[in-house]
Amino acid sequence: MNYAYLCGNESDMESRNILVIVVAYFGLLLLVAWLTGKKSSNNTAFFLGNKRSPWYIVSIGMIGTSLSGVTFVSVPGLVRQMDMTYMQVVFGFFFGYILIARILLPLYYRLNLTSIYSCLDKRIGPCGYRTGACFFLLSKLVGAAARLYLVVWILQTYVFDQWHISFTVTAVASVFLVWLYTFRGGIRTIIWTDTLQALCLLAMLLGIFWQLKNYLTLDMTGMMQTITASEHFRLFEFKDWGSTQHFVKQFLSGVFIPVVMTGLDQDMMQKNLSCRNLKEAQRNMYTYGFAFIPINFLFLCLGILLLTLASQQQITLPEVNDELLPMFCTSGMLGYSTLIFFTIGIIAAAFSSADSALTALTTSFCVDILGLEKDKTEKAKRTRMKVHLLIAIVFTLVIISFRLFSSRSLIDAIYMIASFTYGPLLGLFAFGLFTGRKPKNRQVPYVCIAAPVICYALDYCLFKYTGYKSGYEILLLNGALTFAGLWFRSTKAETGK
Repeated sequence: MNYAYLCGNESDMESRNILVIVVAYFGLLLLVAWLTGKKSSNNTAFFLGNKRSPWYIVSIGMIGTSLSGVTFVSVPGLVRQMDMTYMQVVFGFFFGYILIARILLPLYYRLNLTSIYSCLDKRIGPCGYRTGACFFLLSKLVGAAARLYLVVWILQTYVFDQWHISFTVTAVASVFLVWLYTFRGGIRTIIWTDTLQALCLLAMLLGIFWQLKNYLTLDMTGMMQTITASEHFRLFEFKDWGSTQHFVKQFLSGVFIPVVMTGLDQDMMQKNLSCRNLKEAQRNMYTYGFAFIPINFLFLCLGILLLTLASQQQITLPEVNDELLPMFCTSGMLGYSTLIFFTIGIIAAAFSSADSALTALTTSFCVDILGLEKDKTEKAKRTRMKVHLLIAIVFTLVIISFRLFSSRSLIDAIYMIASFTYGPLLGLFAFGLFTGRKPKNRQVPYVCIAAPVICYALDYCLFKYTGYKSGYEILLLNGALTFAGLWFRSTKAETGK
């Protein structure tokens, strides 16, 4: 049995039903957006939700934003490539979230920030401030587009290809729907729609798990035994230092990935800054960080069960790991309900990431680039709405460009992209937090650009001449080079200013 055969048997009726689910789901999101955005649509409500967000609602919504459609599809497939060693990164995540709660959140609340990059202005200078914001805009645009690309590709493959609708049309329609329910309420709407989508994602994950358990005719004990007895149930790698899966590399990367991709990310921090106070924001971060561990563990266990089923049924697996879960869920093998679970889950996961990214990109551009934070006029509101539309258009173009993407796992690719683009942000914030020096303003952009270029060249040379392949630890080197460059381009005369 092979993948092409399974996909070829999908009926037109199933495609129509998937479309009905998508339409109904977005109808619900639009209703939530209307209810949350009708009272106020000014810039303060759009940027920070008037700082009235309940912390537990923010926490649930952040789970959906962090997991995204990439996690929903890619993490089960990672088991085939690297067993369960991804959990080494996930364990590190929790300690990264503690650092955010204890170090970064107090700083952001003390300075009463709308955009977290504003704190770089006084400590690093205006060029450092703009550079940090630009690196975020680039990183978030590429990362969020990659996440949404995945769900657009799935909808295209299993629905719209049969109706001869082009990928471009699917991408444009998807981003338009996200823009439609975010352009008015912003973060005030996002915290509620993301909560709804996170709950849908988790419910669908459990639904797929249950269907798979029944198909394998296993009880709970049998399922646990099947998972732990699998050759892929390998959580740790301590022996091979050359492996990208070595524990030290994975764990340390796991600590710093959330620091940069959450703590230094306007998208994620904007939700935290919408909480009523610092204590509630910290409570949100601890809860959210802990919940990440069992959820990712379940996704990996799902991957083991899928590989077990493939082995029993002698099913030919797809070349790309990201296609493992979609193949089984859309084949009809696990029942029609599994297709429904998968459709709702992937849409909920992908769009909870895309909507908050679109809002954060708009906020950062308006506040950091255009300086609209204190402008309460109607003109500023209209400008913000124009920026929101413009970013949605650019977002769409980036998604379309991912059509030429390679076969590499998307979640792996996103983290590697982050290692290069978030590294300068890590260096900028570390320099501002832990030194009293102030670098030469105009030289900051050159330092921040040089660091990832050097890292890329070093990664290439190491692999070519030694066979050593860098993993996510390149993020730490990137940040360290940025920090060192800023240090050498500052003077004692400017210390403490």
